[in-house]
Amino acid sequence: MSRRPLRIANCSAFLGDRLQAAREMLEGGPIDFLTGDYLAELTMLILWKARAKDASLGYATTFLRQMEDCLGLARERGVRIVANAGGLNPAGLAGRLREIAARVGVKVRVAHVEGDDLLPRLRALQDGGESLAHLDTGRPLAGSGVSPVSANAYLGAWGIVAALEDGADVVVCPRVTDASLVVGPAAWHFGWKRDDWDRLAGAVVAGHVIECGPQATGGNYSFFREVPGLDHPGYPIAEVHEDGSTIVTKHPGTGGLVSVGTVTAQLLYEIDGVDYPNPDVVARFDTIRLSQEAPDRVLVSGVRGLPAPARAKVCINYVGGYRNGATFVLTGLDVEEKAALVRRTLFGAIGGEGSFDSVDVRLVRLDKPDAPTNEEATALLRVTVKDREAHKVGRAFTNAAVEMAVANYPGFFCTTPPTPETPFGVYWPTLVPVEAVREEVVLDDGRRLSVEPTALVSGLRDAPPVARGGAPVGAGAPSPAVSGATRRVPLGTLFGARSGDKGGNANVGVWARRERDWTWLRDFLTTALLRDLVPEAAGLEVRRCELPNLLAVNFVLVGLLGEGVAGSTRFDPQAKGLGEYLRSRLVDLPTALLDA
Repeated sequence: MSRRPLRIANCSAFLGDRLQAAREMLEGGPIDFLTGDYLAELTMLILWKARAKDASLGYATTFLRQMEDCLGLARERGVRIVANAGGLNPAGLAGRLREIAARVGVKVRVAHVEGDDLLPRLRALQDGGESLAHLDTGRPLAGSGVSPVSANAYLGAWGIVAALEDGADVVVCPRVTDASLVVGPAAWHFGWKRDDWDRLAGAVVAGHVIECGPQATGGNYSFFREVPGLDHPGYPIAEVHEDGSTIVTKHPGTGGLVSVGTVTAQLLYEIDGVDYPNPDVVARFDTIRLSQEAPDRVLVSGVRGLPAPARAKVCINYVGGYRNGATFVLTGLDVEEKAALVRRTLFGAIGGEGSFDSVDVRLVRLDKPDAPTNEEATALLRVTVKDREAHKVGRAFTNAAVEMAVANYPGFFCTTPPTPETPFGVYWPTLVPVEAVREEVVLDDGRRLSVEPTALVSGLRDAPPVARGGAPVGAGAPSPAVSGATRRVPLGTLFGARSGDKGGNANVGVWARRERDWTWLRDFLTTALLRDLVPEAAGLEVRRCELPNLLAVNFVLVGLLGEGVAGSTRFDPQAKGLGEYLRSRLVDLPTALLDA
């Protein structure tokens, strides 16, 4: 007998997201599970800093605030909770939840997952022959001068499944993958096996859609003018079916929109290519099919999966040194000459640019000739310095900037007062054999259950590849070529885009809303043209893949964000606006498409 669909709701996309979202999801309509994603590469460093000051911390305290408000309501409505709010200290968070439950008189079973923390074993892994090479640069960790402060493997869904099978009402996770928060409840509810690759892959895609909360319901959407109630959008719900297909929806009456477009945009967020690896399965994004079944109900189906990878991804963070910066406002005439004077004077007073580990100077030309307001006549000179020695980028830097105030270019002022140096973290992604990960579930009564990685389960490591599904949309006979007259307009006149970061890399996915537009886009938006439209990418490796079922093409700009996360000196350090920038660039679009 088939089981009913499982309604899994999201209430958090990041540490600091809307606090009341948990209550909104519990009160807004029937759900079976409430999930929350609190972790990102930068978040792990933030939690490390918190734990360095207080050893009892290292988890998302905002989740505790949500549970103080909503734990009783969740139990009353029979809703189970799965969240990765445990961060670097899942045991500590689980203990605090039990204290809260006792204080408010709620009987609840809390389990937590461990085993992601590889920091104590990095040296042993290296001694055993693991280079811990950086995924993008290939540079081995040994000899890099890096001293990691955290090292966490991305865990999968089966620890969550084990906790739920034992009756846990709340499962506190450390650095599990975002999608695992959905895969775990679905695999438990439907009784999926470790090699149900297509079903698991379907749940991975569902998890990827809802993990960023309102980004699936119209948030950060290119065509935002079409989204009603965007001032307070609802959070998404995945109605997962036994075959792995999903209906993406939201509570009735909430703001926002669930459409093929909003779901497409989220699917393109922070992806690398056609294959989307998770610890339990590799989801093939070129097999995803989307269809609008009803208002605010999008069916995600057809997803195919490949066997789980034999190596686990690890997020290593280290303190890269110290940084400081100043932004000088240049007004009116002779902007470039004023910028040159600032640079010459500032660094002349502090030993020259070569005395720092890193110097980044960017002149941002926001000024207009004959500007109608003072603000519109200004340009910004952003100066950022980094060094392993704090004193170099601290008082010495700020004093030099302040001392220029009445002795430099006309109209001198800065956007903010002088600031002290701040430490910055750097993300180092790497891989280790899954054998190196020793995942355990700690149950409410203290029992420990070992969780074997999927790739080590007998008979699964050498499972044959899964055949491709049917021909994707747009993969059959080519559509008629579009030719004739063109108009020079922004690319975004017809096409949407979504961008994001993965460490030092940025991705930008561009999609069409009509089949004919996609055919043109596929041929038009080449890697070479992307470099022309985004000049910052001119000297970078750019990876391109096509996703015909989504009418989309995705690019990964390797190294665009420098060291990434807190180490990036780019104005948009996480590439959040890169897609909208690309949409603003002028291109020659066929009038046949524009007028259709």
